[in-house]
Amino acid sequence: MTNTHSHPVHTFAPFSFLNPTTRYHPITPTPSLPKEEQEPSPPAPPLQDHGIYHIWRSRDNRKGRHAALVPRPTPGAEKMAAATVPRPTNSLAETLKGLAKMVTRFPVWDVSYDVAVVFTLGSIVWVINAFFVWLPLAAPSTEFPGEADIGGGWTAFIGATIFEFGSVLLMLEAVNENQTACFGWALTSALESAPHLHPLKDSCRHSHPNRKSWLSRIESKTSPTSSPTHSLPNSDVSTPLKRPDRTWLPTPTELTTHYLRELGFLACLAQFLGATVFWISGFTALPQISAALGTRAAQNGAYWLPQVVGGTGFVVSSLLFMVEVQERWYIPAPSLLGWHVGFWNLVGAIGFTLCGALGFGEDGGGPVEYALTLSTFVGSWAFLIGSVVQWYESLDKYPVLVGEVPF
Repeated sequence: MTNTHSHPVHTFAPFSFLNPTTRYHPITPTPSLPKEEQEPSPPAPPLQDHGIYHIWRSRDNRKGRHAALVPRPTPGAEKMAAATVPRPTNSLAETLKGLAKMVTRFPVWDVSYDVAVVFTLGSIVWVINAFFVWLPLAAPSTEFPGEADIGGGWTAFIGATIFEFGSVLLMLEAVNENQTACFGWALTSALESAPHLHPLKDSCRHSHPNRKSWLSRIESKTSPTSSPTHSLPNSDVSTPLKRPDRTWLPTPTELTTHYLRELGFLACLAQFLGATVFWISGFTALPQISAALGTRAAQNGAYWLPQVVGGTGFVVSSLLFMVEVQERWYIPAPSLLGWHVGFWNLVGAIGFTLCGALGFGEDGGGPVEYALTLSTFVGSWAFLIGSVVQWYESLDKYPVLVGEVPF
């Protein structure tokens, strides 16, 4: 059990007109007495602030993650620190453990895991597509009949369809974010022992651990008092919503009072709109459809233009995802997995957008076509890297960071 009511909560928002995206909640230890102790004991001395914080982030909240920040150990105190807090997430041991989870755990009931895996599969299809369309130009001796037209066309359609499906899942993840306090950590102390930081997995109110029903939240197994507070982390700018157990489509009131003020929701919406428009170019890439686009104007309007518009949506989405995890809109956050997801998706989005833009000047096998297919190749690999990082992130529900608070 922890108590944070008497300590200030520090809030950060990249843009003042949107809801906060980061909050630091200090965690102070509370005594943990043996059950068999019956006799009253003298009052315990005040417990000190150990500089340990729960970091609430809007992205982590959507992903069912609970981050904790612990201070760097002072010289000579390393042993004590290692005994009272879990290993940092970026340590070699924890990194290897996270990689092992990717091949041993398959929580399909977790929408965040589903999002990551679907985008990974879609990115793999786009990498295959990139080889089909770029390799014949880079190494003509490797070309086989129908490679670019049939292989490239069908993989473009499949890849665009998978991206559209992943974007739908991303929207469902966004509208089913947890809107009650779920801090996930406790700092307990016993007599003559150092405080111990440990996750409160049984008290998680997110839908992600629920194996019985997809997107449905579960009741906490522990007392509600184990959480520091029950107000929404962004309750100073929006009102907690009375909502059903699962949400498929937000109401107009929910949109105007909450979601349109959420940077993460806006990023997901930009991704969904971009993927929807981009799917048009995937459909028109099918061999039969592509052959029917006999004029240059038809090709530009039905194939290249949707790539540019959809790719621009991907660019906007990626930028918003990056800014969401930054405490200031102009200060990058390369220490966070979510930032790298946005960064690599941004590289991929630029590649796909550039491909469409160059398509307007396609020269039938010349340098412009080589450049646009190379853009697809680079963009596909960047999307794959971002998707794999997101897959890793989706399985790391209780990250521990080591550092100093930014205030």
